[in-house]
Formats: sequence, structure tokens, C-alpha cells
Amino acid sequence: MKVTQEKLPASRLGLEIEIPSESTSQAYEKTLQQLIRNANIPGFRKGKVPRQVVLQRYGSRSIKATAIDELIEDALRQVIEQEKIDALGNAELRSPIEDLVEQYEPGQPLTVSLAIDVAPTAKLENYKGLTTQAEEILYKPEKVDEVLESYRERSATRVPVEGRPAQAQDIAVIDFTGQLVGDEPKEIPGGSATDFELELSEGRFIPGFVEGIIGMSVGETKEIETTFPEDYSQAELSGQPAVFTVTLKDLKEKELPELDDDFAQDISEFETLAELRESLEKRFQDEANDKTKANKQEALLEALVANLEVELPETLIRREVDHMITQTAMRFSEQGMDIKQMFTPEVVNMMRQRSRPEAIARLRRTMALGEVAKQESITVDAAEVEAKVEEILKDLDGQSIDRDRLREVIEEDLIRDKIFEFLEANCTVELVPEGTLVKEESVEMEPTQDDATDTATPSSTEDAVDVGAKAEPALADEPASTEAAVEVVAEVVAEVVAEVDAPATPAEKTAKSPRSKSAKSAAESPESAESEAIAEVEVTEEAAAKPAARKRSTPKSKKDEG
Repeated sequence: MKVTQEKLPASRLGLEIEIPSESTSQAYEKTLQQLIRNANIPGFRKGKVPRQVVLQRYGSRSIKATAIDELIEDALRQVIEQEKIDALGNAELRSPIEDLVEQYEPGQPLTVSLAIDVAPTAKLENYKGLTTQAEEILYKPEKVDEVLESYRERSATRVPVEGRPAQAQDIAVIDFTGQLVGDEPKEIPGGSATDFELELSEGRFIPGFVEGIIGMSVGETKEIETTFPEDYSQAELSGQPAVFTVTLKDLKEKELPELDDDFAQDISEFETLAELRESLEKRFQDEANDKTKANKQEALLEALVANLEVELPETLIRREVDHMITQTAMRFSEQGMDIKQMFTPEVVNMMRQRSRPEAIARLRRTMALGEVAKQESITVDAAEVEAKVEEILKDLDGQSIDRDRLREVIEEDLIRDKIFEFLEANCTVELVPEGTLVKEESVEMEPTQDDATDTATPSSTEDAVDVGAKAEPALADEPASTEAAVEVVAEVVAEVVAEVDAPATPAEKTAKSPRSKSAKSAAESPESAESEAIAEVEVTEEAAAKPAARKRSTPKSKKDEG
């Protein structure tokens, strides 16, 4: 089959294919024979309708249009195999279908023009001798004291207060009602409560409220004047003066445990306070070192990507976006959220729009690292990968794990580590103090900031204690997703994504007929185009070929056309 290739922008390949005369004849005859076998025409038995009657009934033009659809589909599949094209999908017919129908003569060659997304070619010339900066995260010894003090606070006992007024850090039980001050005092919506427990610490309530309670005695009632902050969450209350009538009903103070070996034994598996301190010190030192290492790698990666030249095809970008959506859904699912209810078509569309820049950035980073590995022949030994697999499987004993997928992920991680080792040895990273560099705000995949997070370190000293309690403190414990959980979530997300998608998306390396509205119009087929979607569910060749192998509809007859 004669083929002329043309490089197009955005990593697309133009194909001009000359379909041989034998194929055009066979396709037309095959289409006609299918009509003869399946046509229901009054006065003739099914399968016994004369050829001429079928031609008169359906019209040569409609038959040709249907045959062309199959010709293009088969031709594209053959050319991809013949020319060894690394096709991704998104096939598009560039020849006007009306012109093809006019030119098509069974038994004569037919030339069609197509375009398809192909794997991008990256160009990275400068990756040695790069100079960049990264923030150095230093270990802060006071963090250990903050953690221990935080846990002392949480382990405190509450002792009733007698014979003195309220002091800072006391626990007060109060009744209160609030009114906005003005010409006509108005009750504050939600501004009242009974038996409300409040720690008398700064920042626990609106400014002036806690300070007004300090000094009160149990049984005393007092009016406290205050003003809502300008940035208060309820806009109608921001900046408004108010008066709260407060009755102090009960008062307790916190009695903290002694910071000794008994305390260490109560909150951890360590026998002495010294051992607990040593463990926490090592934990926070490792945490600081890991953050510094991550900052250095990120800085190198940014410098690397700045030198990368690549055009990303739409198919690849869309696939990465869908992968990101699926990963987000998996995190939500692991937290027990109903992702079918949460991931509405509108939310998915919003997430796609917001995540597109990040998807492009991720692809560029991956390709930049891949180019370094390719040019420097960086690989990992199978034995090294297998040893790591066995180590992780031992830690995850009893869990259902996809061993092949685990091996694949580990191999990627080990290669990535070796790439960064090479870059650090051949580039210069200047370490600067924490907070020196201004970083751009990253794109959030989640619908809201607080819905789900993927942190590698504790967000507070209290979180740090939780990790360390009754066990040796660790940097992070990322939940492992079982294969079954991944499949279930991926299926649900695929269903939601499919509800949003209108155009069909070809699967990787699978030729699909580039049917268009003009083609359907020329063929006048009653069949509506099938809608497909590609999410982070691996598509097999058999499944991907289903759209191409679907049963074709019979062209309408001239009578039907009228």
C-alpha cells in the first residue's frame, strides 16, 4: 500500500494513503452482499433480493459511503502496522468525504488523507553543567519539644477550679447569646449556645471574647463587647460590632503530666524519655534531609525541563488528565467518600480544565528524565528490581498486590533515583535558606483544598505525635491500594468520565475509522456514533478494536430518504 507521511504540529502525523484497486472492489462488493443478505424488501425473501433491486433501492452513493468507511478503517490499521507507526489515536479524516464518494470507483485506486497522533519526539541537548538553586531545610531541635509539649497538653487531666476567677488556659463551660449592635439590635444567627466548652486561649473565638471571660467567677454573668473581624467567614457579620451575654457555669484547669520516663511509656513503646527523644530527633532530621533532597531534585527537574523541546499530542495530554482524575478518585474512595455522587459530569469537566496545565507539566518532566536516561543509557538490573519487590511484598504480607504492576513501579522509581544521582553529579545545586525562593502555586486536582490531601510529612506537631505514639515515629505511612480497590474505583471513574465525553477517543495503537459528521451525512446511516471514553483503565487490543468491529447499519433506501 503506497503511503506518504507528513509531520504535522502537536506531534501529529499526516498520512496520504493510496488504497489499491483490489481493495476498493472488494469493499464495495462486501457492502453490497451484506445488503443483499439483510435487506427487507416487500415481494422478496430475505437474502434473495436481486442485486439490481438492491442498487435501485439503496442507491450507489449510499453504498459507496458505507464501503469507504470500512476501506479507511482497514487501510489505517494496515498502514500503522506496515510503516511501524507509534500511533496513539485521535485519527482524523482530512479528505472531504463528499469528494471521496465522488472519486470512488470500485476496481480503481482511491487516495485518502488522514492525520493521527503519534508518540512525541523529545529533544534535550543541555542537561549537563546546569546551575540552579534549592532551599535547604534544616533540622529544628525545638520541634521535638513542641511535639512532647503538644502530647502533654492532649494527655492533661481536668481539675475543677475553686476559689479563684478564670485564667488563661482554663477550660470554661458557658452559656452565651449574641446580638449585633445598632439602631435596632438583632440576634446573631447561630450566635448562642448552652453548656459550651471553651479553652481560654488566644484565637479560640472572635477577638475580645476570650479576654472578656478571663477574670469572671463561676456563676457570674457578663456582657462582652467585641467586633467581628473584617475577614470573617460570614460576610454579613464581618466588621460588625456585637455584644455577647455570657454566663460562666463551670471552670476547670489542665493538669499536665510530668515529662519523664513514665510519660514516655504511656505514649510510645519506648522505656525512657531519652529513647523517645532520640527517636523523634532522628525522625525530624530524616524529614529535613528528605525535604532538602526533594527540593534539589525539583530544582534540577525545572532546569532540565527548561531545556526540553517537545510537542505533546492531545491524546497523551488527555490520557494524563484522566489518570490524574482517577488518582484523585482513588484517594477519595480510600477515605470512604462516595465518588459516584461526588464526581458529577460538571465536576469532572471542571477538574479536567484545572488539571490540564499540571498534566502537561508532568508529561514534560517525565520526558525530560526519559531523555537523560536514554542518552546516558541509565538502566537498572532485573535482580535489583526483584530484590526490592520481595522487600516490599514482605512488608505488605497478606495484602492482594499486582506483582507485575509493583515491579513496573519499582523499576521506574529505581531508574528515577539513578537519573537524579547522575544529574547531581553533573550539575550544580546551590542550597539557600528556607523561604528564600518564591514558588509558583501548584494546580490542585481536588474540588476543594480540604477534601483530600496527599502529604508526605505531618501537618502539625499533633499529627507527628499520632504517628509516633505506641510506635517508632516514621516519616509517613502511605496507604497501599489493593488491586481490587483500584479496579473498582477505576471502573466508577470510567463510567463518570464516559458520561461527560461526547467524541470518541481511539485507544493506544489501535486504528479506528475516523468517522465524521460529514461522513455520516454522506452515508445517511441511521446509526448514531458510539460515545467512548478512556480513563485510567488499561484497554486491551481486543476491547479497543470493538468500536471498529461494530455491526454497521444498513444505508437507507431511496424510499426512506424521501
